[in-house]
Amino acid sequence: KTNVMFLKTHKTASSTILNIMFRFAERYNLTVALPAGQLLHLGYPKTFLSHFVEDFQAIGQNYNIMCNHLRFNASEVQKVMAANTFYFSILRNPVHLLESSYVYYKNNVPAFRSSKDVNEYLASPMKYYHLADYKQNIYARNIMWFDFGYDNNAEDNKTYIQAVLKEIEQNFHLILITDYFDESMILLKHTLCWDLDDVIYFKLNSRSQDTFQTLTPESEERIKTWCSLDWKLYLHFNQSFWRRIEETIGLEELEKEVNHLRMRQKELMETCLLDQEAVGKDHIKNKALLPFQSGATNILGYNLKEDLDNRTLRTCQKMVMPELQYMSYLYAVQHP
Repeated sequence: KTNVMFLKTHKTASSTILNIMFRFAERYNLTVALPAGQLLHLGYPKTFLSHFVEDFQAIGQNYNIMCNHLRFNASEVQKVMAANTFYFSILRNPVHLLESSYVYYKNNVPAFRSSKDVNEYLASPMKYYHLADYKQNIYARNIMWFDFGYDNNAEDNKTYIQAVLKEIEQNFHLILITDYFDESMILLKHTLCWDLDDVIYFKLNSRSQDTFQTLTPESEERIKTWCSLDWKLYLHFNQSFWRRIEETIGLEELEKEVNHLRMRQKELMETCLLDQEAVGKDHIKNKALLPFQSGATNILGYNLKEDLDNRTLRTCQKMVMPELQYMSYLYAVQHP
């Protein structure tokens, strides 16, 4: 399948998937729906409109791939993407997601900025989270619910939640789970009839261990209540994810393929990388490969081996290329 829409959610390993999508687009010479005016997202956090896409007036419904951040709006996305487009997204356990959000957006989000650390914030979120600032505070509560186009401050009401889950199931063919990323890549490969090298990846936009904040057991429980819409969203699609695997691949075959993916990934890391692993921002030698840094994080990147032949070098460069650099490159190719 070559017509694919990926709803890029926040802090869910979605930058790694974006890189997979960009490389796939290049490999098969596909057109990507890039943000108009060289912006970083498709209008986010505004609800998506078709004119947020570069050259939409001229290209119309002839885009193959859409994968930049946007706030989902089915009818407008359908104006851009062909009728046979495959829609997928990814969700992450809200407990890990909120800690990641907190560190990454610490300086940008009023609710995070005014609290000392993530545990203090969660002890009494309403002390820091003011509804009047809800637009600045979207990363501080139910961010996945928001990305899917819904009100992240809505009341946790059973009927409402059921209706939203049903609507998401109608709009999306597949929902992956960050916490089982390799399993997700195998399921994606099967569902889209891609091959292993289409879903092979190096982890992008991850941060160094020393910026993680340890959540207390109380905080972990509080997240499930504070972000209860995201928690229910996650539980629902985590179940359907495993059901889907059992119905299509089976757990035994899945394990084999995941091992295969990891072996291939290790092989590529040995071919491409100087340090065999991601390194901190101060250790990245080629500044053109430095990822965007945010908040209190140290976003890791890679050093490539020297003396790679041209073809290998191109493959390796694309695998480690941070999001913003890859987008600029695609702009130059598609909209010279």
